[in-house]
Parts: sequence; structure tokens; C-alpha cells
Amino acid sequence: MIQAQRNKYLETSIQTATPAQLLIMLCDGAIRFCKHAIEALKNQNYEEANEYLGRTQDIVSEFAITLDRSAEISESLSRLYEYFNYRLIQANIKKSPEPAEEVLGYLLDLKETWVQAALLSKQSGAPVAK
Repeated sequence: MIQAQRNKYLETSIQTATPAQLLIMLCDGAIRFCKHAIEALKNQNYEEANEYLGRTQDIVSEFAITLDRSAEISESLSRLYEYFNYRLIQANIKKSPEPAEEVLGYLLDLKETWVQAALLSKQSGAPVAK
């Protein structure tokens, strides 16, 4: 029962979120999955690490797919997302948490940037480019 209520709440949150809020939610998911992957790698639980690295890559790929190509920053973001996925693959291949920790740091910075951009956008009424 509680899980069903939680799922309904999450579904409603997603359906009513602004594009900026969705972007921040995705960042939160990528950060959470990356942290799980790092912990799994440190514990040598490679199957779990693979799953969480894959989930992180899926979100990063979604960032890349949904980029507004008309925005000036889109090419730089595209290269950044490509690098994130490269490093996550390296973490998976090498069974090493260091590449994933690097990506985690960037994801945390990126989330903070999107939060600030969303606040500025809300104040000015302009949309947030992703």
C-alpha cells in the first residue's frame, strides 16, 4: 500500500514538473545511481556495479538525446555527456571506482548549475536550455 502511494506521488511529481525540474530530477537519479555503482565497485559486487553504471549511463544518454541543439552551449554539453559515458564505461571495464567518482563530482557540479539556472530562469521568465 505504501509503495503504491509512493509510486503515485512520484508519477504525479513527474507529470507536473517543469522541464527544469525534470532535468534536476534526472540529475538526482544519475547521482544516486553513480553513488550506488561506486559503493558496489568498492565492495567488488561487479554485477550490481554494472547495473548501476548502466542506469547512470542511461540518464546521461537521455541528457544528450534531449539537448536543445539550437542552444549555444549544446555542443559543449554533448561532449561533456560523451565524456561522462566514456568514464563510466572505463569504471565498468576496469572494475575501478575512480572514473565513476570523477563523473559523480561532475554530476554534482552540473546539478548545482542546473538548480542555479532554473532559479535565474524562474526569476526572468526564460526557459532553461538543456
